[in-house]
Amino acid sequence: MAELGEKHWYIVTTYSQHERKVADNLTKRIETLGLGDYIFNVLVAEQEVPVIDRATGLPTGKTKMKNLFPGNIFVEMIMTDKVWYDVRNTPGVTGIAGSAGGGQKPTPVSKEEIEPVLKRMGIIDSSMYDHYNVGDPVRVIRGALEGTEGKILSIDKETGACRVETIFFGRSTPVDVDFSEIERL
Repeated sequence: MAELGEKHWYIVTTYSQHERKVADNLTKRIETLGLGDYIFNVLVAEQEVPVIDRATGLPTGKTKMKNLFPGNIFVEMIMTDKVWYDVRNTPGVTGIAGSAGGGQKPTPVSKEEIEPVLKRMGIIDSSMYDHYNVGDPVRVIRGALEGTEGKILSIDKETGACRVETIFFGRSTPVDVDFSEIERL
């Protein structure tokens, strides 16, 4: 259970397709209301995807941002009554996930649930390395090898490089990927 006064990630709900605007509104409120000691990160989980031509079904060479969690933004904060009130009353916010009403404070997102989201965004916390060991099964979640599964051969915490053993054409093949590009299976 989350302790009061601890920093945790929460899911703030918004109207779909308004996530970026709500994140900007909240970022402005952090500054104007002096919430910088309580709210540390506001994240819209977006990924760049190719634009597909509707007529041909082929990529156009252009890209656009796609929200991975429509109607949600992620906020890292210390939950207090004031912060809870100020976030809930930010224009465009429809609620905070895990709040059942009746004054019950929302439940933070667990480290296991938020880690893949942060890694998809390229955000690495040094504590994330503690959850990975040589021999663990993993999946590549970004980059040229996306979707590839294998097991960890080595992790270099200094550089963030990981060597993963995977199977290509029926042969065991070691590949090098960045730590931010893998998640545990």
